[in-house]
Amino acid sequence: MPKRYQVLCVLSILSMITFLDRIALSSAGGAIMDDLHINAVQWGWILGMFTFTYGVFEIPTGWLGDRIGGKKVLTRVVLWWSLFTVLTGLATGFVMLLVIRILFGMGEAGAYPNTSIVLRKWFPAIERARAQAVIWGASRLGAALTPFLVLPIQQNYHWQTSFYLLGALGIAWAIFWIFWHTEKPADSKTITAEELNYIETNQEHTKTNTEINPSFKQVLRSKNIWFLMGMYFCYAIGAYFFQSWFHTYLEKGRLIPKSQLLWASSLPYLLAAVGCFTGGWLSDKACLRYGKKWGRRLVPMTGLFISGLCIIGASLVSDNTIAIIALGAGMACMDVTAPVAWAVAMDLGGTKSGTVSGSMNTAGLTGAYLSTVLFGYLASSFGYYLPLLLIGIIVLAGAFIWLKIDATIRIE
Repeated sequence: MPKRYQVLCVLSILSMITFLDRIALSSAGGAIMDDLHINAVQWGWILGMFTFTYGVFEIPTGWLGDRIGGKKVLTRVVLWWSLFTVLTGLATGFVMLLVIRILFGMGEAGAYPNTSIVLRKWFPAIERARAQAVIWGASRLGAALTPFLVLPIQQNYHWQTSFYLLGALGIAWAIFWIFWHTEKPADSKTITAEELNYIETNQEHTKTNTEINPSFKQVLRSKNIWFLMGMYFCYAIGAYFFQSWFHTYLEKGRLIPKSQLLWASSLPYLLAAVGCFTGGWLSDKACLRYGKKWGRRLVPMTGLFISGLCIIGASLVSDNTIAIIALGAGMACMDVTAPVAWAVAMDLGGTKSGTVSGSMNTAGLTGAYLSTVLFGYLASSFGYYLPLLLIGIIVLAGAFIWLKIDATIRIE
């Protein structure tokens, strides 16, 4: 197996662990709320504050990765979040769990921007959307596996045990990463000369007489970046519903029995994995046929449009089976966007891929934070259908913002 694919495999395992940790809290939501006497509004704040601090620290952690390298920052990120995964199992009440989740979000910030930094160095430009597709598809598979791995542990032992085991898994990955990975392909002792030459000659370096190295201010002056951030704001509102409220929505909003929650919780993530893999592959193919400008637009724009319609439909139907199928299809189409958006951030950012990716994800996490907290208030006051309806409308709006994003315009 080529060395770059080995790197992609190891990063994909990390992406699965990341979402195992995230979705574990959502999957255990009902048990934690009952055990620690937490109501829907408080639960919304617990979910939201993780998202808030995660978003606040995305840009500085992405910038740090641009400065010192993705390997060092990813190591710190994984060790930090693994520690707080373990501490989540030790929480005894609302305040303690809230503080742990705030610190958890601070530590996990930068995981995907620094993954993008690693991919930019190890993959030629034409393979980046497919590489991102594997990363994000793996995250969805991790989320799909969570109910089958976590719920049996929670039912047979206790919800705390699942967090102890997941924390240990993250620490084991970090130790392997420290001794195995090299920051640059040229530093690897196991890469072939042919593969190294292939990577280095297809990087789309933006060089004249000197390397173009835009500042953070130049990043924020780009209208293209702001449209990318606006689109990801809309996308993340939809994506984080599935990561935070979906399991609770099924259990408490649609009153689905616990015996049926395994498949009901997993189906959207299984379909989303297909969406991620398909989105990255289709986008790279579309770039070859239509050029990068429209190749990066058409696939995610279509996906978000169909996704918004599916989510709106799910919020309005009373039949649980139809609603779950519609939500699964909605998430699959929505996640066509994820790998393409991150590939566009790499296309636009160049040497500032971490900063651009972090900026994009901060915008997304801002939307996710607001929607996660507001979902609890709206669900308590109006029922669970209204916030889901609003999420569908916002995702639909995100589709049209893609018309303003041009992946061919690099930051100068």
